[in-house]
Amino acid sequence: MSLTTFLPAPGEFWLASGHALCDRTPEGLLVATPDLWRAFLARPELLPPEEACDAERALHARMMEDPLGTIETGALADPDAAENWQVFRGFRDRVMAQPTLEAAWCALYRGGVAGVPPLFLQMLTHLVTRAAMDGVGDPYALRAAECLFRPQRAAITQGATLLADEEVLASRAADADLGPLGRLLTEAGATPREAEFDVLNDVGGPHYAPRSDAHDFALDIAEDRPGQHGLARALERFCAHVLGVRAKIRPVPVIEDRNWSWHVGLDVEAMAIANDLWHGKKVAQARLARILWLGVLEFEDASQAVARLRGKPVYVALAMDASQVVRMKPQNLLTGLPLAPPS
Repeated sequence: MSLTTFLPAPGEFWLASGHALCDRTPEGLLVATPDLWRAFLARPELLPPEEACDAERALHARMMEDPLGTIETGALADPDAAENWQVFRGFRDRVMAQPTLEAAWCALYRGGVAGVPPLFLQMLTHLVTRAAMDGVGDPYALRAAECLFRPQRAAITQGATLLADEEVLASRAADADLGPLGRLLTEAGATPREAEFDVLNDVGGPHYAPRSDAHDFALDIAEDRPGQHGLARALERFCAHVLGVRAKIRPVPVIEDRNWSWHVGLDVEAMAIANDLWHGKKVAQARLARILWLGVLEFEDASQAVARLRGKPVYVALAMDASQVVRMKPQNLLTGLPLAPPS
């Protein structure tokens, strides 16, 4: 497999993903390099603390030199440090057993991620989503794609359905630096001083790329807003790049289909609500109101779907939980879409 080194270009976005540290296949898929693993090793969870023993410091230094080398933990004095290194070793080896990061992402979620730190999974999802969105110039689709790897807080107000990055909001709340929109998106009772929190629009769109790693734009995904369609485009790109599924997705306000055959909830809450509706259970209006976005997915190649569902739409839903937090699980597309077995 021949590889080409990917170098960042002007106007790049999500540089913090580490995608520039990867090689790429001719098809644009990511391949881990030693430099990428050094970025993982630089995380605070693996950096030796001040009280670390000499063996732990030596192990970290050795791994920074050769990230794919053998990891022996028997000499480490701290059992927690030894466990951290064993977890990292297991994750690294499972990823490196696959030809690309996209294949590793799929293999991890198909094989089970018990014992894999959520942080590592988030970093991997960040990487493959960045590759999926490569070449996209639509800031609404790019901002919507952040939802695939970063939890959001939602607010519905004055006809808008706003999503803002939960971590950024928490950080600003701690610094008392949210502003009116930030207060709206945080839990009641916050009284921070006023500060700017922008909703992405056509004026601010050109500024998305240089600010993308700050994750400080809010997105409006209300009906017929650019963000609503941007989320559909982001999901299309993710399905095509990571899952190899070419599909068209269009947002819809409600499901009006007596022959509703299949659905995928993009998060725990949406899946539970959709399952109850599909089984004919009565769902309280307050719970239904947690559904923030609906889409209809149609396969471009009908043969990619299982035979009994070919030509039938798949409904895709996104919801917030009782705390108004949206935790998208893109792996639900991998495990939930009615895909035919590979030929």
